[in-house]
Amino acid sequence: MKEKIQSVLEEKVNPLLASHFGGANLISFENNIAKIRLTGACSSCPSAQFTIEDVVKTIIMEELPEVEDVVLDTSVSEDLLKMAHKILNKEL
Repeated sequence: MKEKIQSVLEEKVNPLLASHFGGANLISFENNIAKIRLTGACSSCPSAQFTIEDVVKTIIMEELPEVEDVVLDTSVSEDLLKMAHKILNKEL
């Protein structure tokens, strides 16, 4: 199922979000719920929750009816945490 969701993101969702300099990645799929992280400009957009509900969720659930919900992942990525750590320690 993860591959199917990622395929829908790449083929249908990301081309739409690219016009706003963003994208979407699947973070996890558990209990028929897809957790999606927005990337690029969409990741810090005040309308991120609306983008998930109005765009991403709508498309995924139309394409894959077995997905029961799509939620926004607001956690901080490991890469960003590592970069912040290096900056704070003046390693960059």
